[in-house]
Amino acid sequence: MRFEILGSLRVIDGSRQFTLSAPKIETVLAALLVESGRFVNKDQLIGELWVSNPPRRASATVHVYISQLRKFLVSAGDIEGRAIVTKPAGYLLKTDGAGFDFQDFHEAVRRGHAHHQAAAYEAALAAFERALSLVRGQVLDGFAEGPILNSFAAWVEEESLQCLEMSVEARLALGRHREVIGLLYGLTSEYPLRESFYRQLMLVLYRSERQVEALEVYRTAQRVLRAELGLEPCRALRQLHRAILASDRDLDVLMAS
Repeated sequence: MRFEILGSLRVIDGSRQFTLSAPKIETVLAALLVESGRFVNKDQLIGELWVSNPPRRASATVHVYISQLRKFLVSAGDIEGRAIVTKPAGYLLKTDGAGFDFQDFHEAVRRGHAHHQAAAYEAALAAFERALSLVRGQVLDGFAEGPILNSFAAWVEEESLQCLEMSVEARLALGRHREVIGLLYGLTSEYPLRESFYRQLMLVLYRSERQVEALEVYRTAQRVLRAELGLEPCRALRQLHRAILASDRDLDVLMAS
């Protein structure tokens, strides 16, 4: 059995794929997955299901959802119906032998960083791309509202953005800067407050003999940061801007830290 939560939640058993049509039960399963190996108590589940506005019979409703989830897991491959353990401490999802996309994602990210530190850039790029390929969309299609799932969704987004940054760094180290120009233009538009993407775009444009465009990217970053945050670009961005103005020879081999 394999659980996938980096996007819409689904359970895979061999060639069969199972999804939940009830959002509340899906939320319960997602919370148990994120906290796999630890008990999740009833109050935590109530917080995930209804945040700060639970119904009068919330506790009894959680019990019903757990019962329905057990039936779903049986149909998805938990033949003995023992995947969910119930104790006074709460509920625990037994995951012995199961696969998880978010664990695979975490491991791919770890390998990518290790390869990058060892200057094995091809292997690093492959690992970061593997991690990114596992992210099919927002956790629970963006409907994660409780503290457990909201925090998990924020972690996935931040890790994904770091993967994108590091995959660009790997390509830069391999001299493949031209192929990321379009990607970086899209990323600076989608994440206008993330200065690292501006920095990378300025560098690849300069290395592609497009100095004027690199300087325009800096001016765009400066306008956005002033308008949104009342701040000037960070030190690294300002230093790169000065280096481009001076046509610093070090830019031809500069690796962003």
